[in-house]
Amino acid sequence: MEPSQDLYETPADRLDAFVEQSLQPHPEWKEEVQDAWQRSERFLRNHCFRDELVGDQEVRVLKVVKGGSSGKGTTLNHSSDVDLVLFLNCFSSFQDQAQLRGVIISLIEDKLTHCSRSLAYNITLAQQRETTRVPRSLSFQVQARKSSEIIGVDVLPAFDALRNFCPDSKPPPEIYENLITTYGCPGEFSPSFTELQRHFVKSRPAKLKSLLRLVKHWYLKYLKRKYRKAALPPKYALELLTIYAWEMGTNENENFNLDEGFIAVMKLLRNYEDICIYWTKYYDFKNEVVRIFIKKQLKERRPVILDPADPTNNLGRERRWDLVAKEAIYCLRQACCWTEDPSQGWHVQPARDVQVMVKQMRQESWTLSVDPYNPIWKMKTKIKKTCGLFGQLRLSFQEPGEDRQLLSSRRTLADYGIFSKVSVWVLETFSPEIQVFVKDSSGQTKTYAIDPDDTIRDLKEKIEEAGGPYVENQILRFQGRKLWNHRSLSDLQIEDCDTIMLVRKGHSSPGMP
Repeated sequence: MEPSQDLYETPADRLDAFVEQSLQPHPEWKEEVQDAWQRSERFLRNHCFRDELVGDQEVRVLKVVKGGSSGKGTTLNHSSDVDLVLFLNCFSSFQDQAQLRGVIISLIEDKLTHCSRSLAYNITLAQQRETTRVPRSLSFQVQARKSSEIIGVDVLPAFDALRNFCPDSKPPPEIYENLITTYGCPGEFSPSFTELQRHFVKSRPAKLKSLLRLVKHWYLKYLKRKYRKAALPPKYALELLTIYAWEMGTNENENFNLDEGFIAVMKLLRNYEDICIYWTKYYDFKNEVVRIFIKKQLKERRPVILDPADPTNNLGRERRWDLVAKEAIYCLRQACCWTEDPSQGWHVQPARDVQVMVKQMRQESWTLSVDPYNPIWKMKTKIKKTCGLFGQLRLSFQEPGEDRQLLSSRRTLADYGIFSKVSVWVLETFSPEIQVFVKDSSGQTKTYAIDPDDTIRDLKEKIEEAGGPYVENQILRFQGRKLWNHRSLSDLQIEDCDTIMLVRKGHSSPGMP
């Protein structure tokens, strides 16, 4: 059943009424969806696996969790996607889920075909697309009992990775380390984290859920219908983007103007190539395996939208965001986005500020908050003002296992794929000094400001003063050749930002005599 009024023709100041009258689910429809859920759940729990063995083990249902829009509390009137996530005892690991999922889905399909009468519904199994991959879910449709409406149901077998952890708490990082090292396809095991995904949305205020319904209605009516065969982003990606816009635009205020929120989301979609968002509610950077993986994810081609419950699930990946942006641009020209004072809307950056830890030799470290899309020269200006510096600043950073990199004034942190907390080393130089990086056998790099006419011995003395080996215990190499004490850096054609290798006498680094 379609809303009686078209969204694009609805004035911006009437969007609240549009949601309440056209999108908010009526009690009768909510009852239909709940009834379909309960009957499906009872069938799966009590009838589907009776006397069934998988791998010489009797299959038991540990729990059934409601996902989708009905689980999150964002159901649209006469439109619903009911996800039943089925946690089974035969899955004792993510590997088990990957290996046995196809067997379980085939078993459910057979039982539905032969025992659908126990559901007291007209059941229609969805046609499975031809693919070489084992299906992750089983889809079927049921007809509502009191109307001609169709309710879609997806059954997703899953490993109970959380083991009854409370959604309000942060799971042990070992769970995510295990997920990452299993090497499944991106987001393959997301059903295991359904309870966290559901709580992340369901716990939000009612007004935000109205905005979520509005964005979802826009997605279904104006995107899905227009581009039926295109690989569009999932609705969940737009839900997360909407939650992010609300967090950034209102500082999580429960009272806001619906039109301002809708416009903010459309503007983000218009500028999708800059989006890089993630949360640290359920996983963070403290565990080394998880930290390295997240940082790698954040360097992927944008848009990057990491599932707050599953870091392997980048919802921005390989989708037709250009089509989404095209429709968002058109939407911004419609009556639903016309406001009296557009400048009073939400200010939403496409990525959160980055916490930059500023480090300077023999000085105490301090933290600076930086918009990743601001040019580096703005950060230099703040550092100069805070530290009382007057010379030229050279900023550099180093990721574990990688060489030190200089930050160019004309570029941004985003250009270097930096969207999370980072340490930046500051070196104040006075012309004609250059900066050189000295990397030791452990992979650690330090920066030194030095006159190009100074000798290699002068550099060695600086290294000793900074806590390095004594001058006589140092061997310096550049581009594979040993550097002698009496030669100057300019003679050796060592230039600004070059890297010199330091070897302590008595030690040798790989590939060196």
